[in-house]
Amino acid sequence: MANQRMTQTQLVRSLAESCEVPNKTARQFLECLSGMAIGEVKKSGVFVLPGLGRLVRVDRKARMGRNPATGEAIKIPAKKVVKFRVAKAAKDSIVPPKKK
Repeated sequence: MANQRMTQTQLVRSLAESCEVPNKTARQFLECLSGMAIGEVKKSGVFVLPGLGRLVRVDRKARMGRNPATGEAIKIPAKKVVKFRVAKAAKDSIVPPKKK
């Protein structure tokens, strides 16, 4: 079970321990941060987490696709999606770039 993800409770506990605050305060911080991120992406389309990355709202164009079951061509309508773009510093520290 080496590939087990960190749960929200574990994240709150870790944050509380490293900042020396109660678990309740750490949980409130995470809820506030997620609320701010959602609100800012709705309003301006971008929310930056310095050193980590940014949440970006992207407009996808309408396009033609295929129904995989029947092979029939279908029209996929335009829509808005949210993407997370990882900061270069975070990406390079997790997966170092290849040396030439």
